[in-house]
Amino acid sequence: MNDTKPSDNKSKNSQKLRADAARVLFAILEQGKSAREVLPTVQQGYSDQDKAWLQEMVYGVLRKLPLLQYWLRQLLDKPLKNKVKIVEQLILLGLYQLAFSRVSTHAAVAETVSAAYQLKCQGLKGLVNAVLRNFIRQEMAQNIPADPQVQSGLPKWLFNKLKSAYPDQIEQLALQMDKRPPIWLRVSRLNTTREAFNRSLTEQGIDFSLSEQHCDAVILDKGRDITTLPGFTQGWFAVQDGAAQLAAEYLDAQAGERILDCCAAPGGKTCHILERQPELNVCIALDVEQDRMARVEENLVRLGLQAELVVADATDTNSWWDGQQFDRILLDAPCSATGVIRRHPDIKWLRKGADISVLTDLQAVILDKMWPLLKPGGVLLYATCSILPEENQQQILSFIERTPDAQIAPLPSNASIDQVGRQILPGEGQMDGFYYARLLKSTH
Repeated sequence: MNDTKPSDNKSKNSQKLRADAARVLFAILEQGKSAREVLPTVQQGYSDQDKAWLQEMVYGVLRKLPLLQYWLRQLLDKPLKNKVKIVEQLILLGLYQLAFSRVSTHAAVAETVSAAYQLKCQGLKGLVNAVLRNFIRQEMAQNIPADPQVQSGLPKWLFNKLKSAYPDQIEQLALQMDKRPPIWLRVSRLNTTREAFNRSLTEQGIDFSLSEQHCDAVILDKGRDITTLPGFTQGWFAVQDGAAQLAAEYLDAQAGERILDCCAAPGGKTCHILERQPELNVCIALDVEQDRMARVEENLVRLGLQAELVVADATDTNSWWDGQQFDRILLDAPCSATGVIRRHPDIKWLRKGADISVLTDLQAVILDKMWPLLKPGGVLLYATCSILPEENQQQILSFIERTPDAQIAPLPSNASIDQVGRQILPGEGQMDGFYYARLLKSTH
């Protein structure tokens, strides 16, 4: 006979959820692993509701980390170390629940304290309890420091870089980077029409909006399981932010052309290029990672598209290039991903200031390696999901200076050729942060 009460099971599940959230935070903040790498594994076996709670709590802590750490420094006599360091992540989770979530005060304290058992740190239950109750008693949730960096939710190095680059916009920029992003869908014009897809959404009572800048886009007002939307298995749509959807438009591939999508994974831009222009001669999707290239193949199959997939290092052109030049190249360069922090808040804490110079050096090498692969008169579209000038405008200006047969061509959205590409900041038109520059190769 099982004497376990349903309430006991619910309590144990709540404790396990909090312990698992602490494990994910520890893996990100102390071991340098990405949420994309850790979270899905931890979420296995949970209900959809609990999976969503885990992500909400983990992402919430990552968004508010400087403020949570500010409070924690006042509540802990000294930092925890070694095997019990994970208890700090558990306390941060408790503070986030008390200050920012709809979790009841009782549950935020009691279940978080009990989660110390799950982490095999039961000896620190009293510490967790004392810290959380002191936070409540001292009404510390009202104690917001005047320091703009702490308020921004950004690490110091990134806050200082953005303040230098965008002195008049830093407050609004930090606010937008902290917001939860909408879900953008790209309707596949080969498999349906946006009008037909919209009717299907309306029939199912799903709220959405449209964008004047994007002829293939639908924006969902609320997050949901994408696989349950009408037409998912039939390839009616793909998930792709509005900023990324501009790549295919700016590349403007024409029938009969040879196209290279360099650093293509997970393949959203490759698929959009093919949807917009199904009569290409060749479309090669190139990426260095086999696992990520598998995602490209999955997306192509679901959407009913075909491309030539090549797994290779873009800079080692001798190992994969057949010597035939391309009419157009999309170079979605490796970057800091600072433009998509609102979507992936772990990026703030995984990326370090020292990484930027390494990335800019790599971007310059790939640019130089791709240029000889482009036909005279051809177009190279340089793209990043970064908002740092050294990866974007400065990178392109340096390339132009050292490349005599390269010139900046205007983008459709740009009023003047004098502009160095287009920098989209997070939240602009509901989009992620992104950068584009269109480079034209001279014919003589």
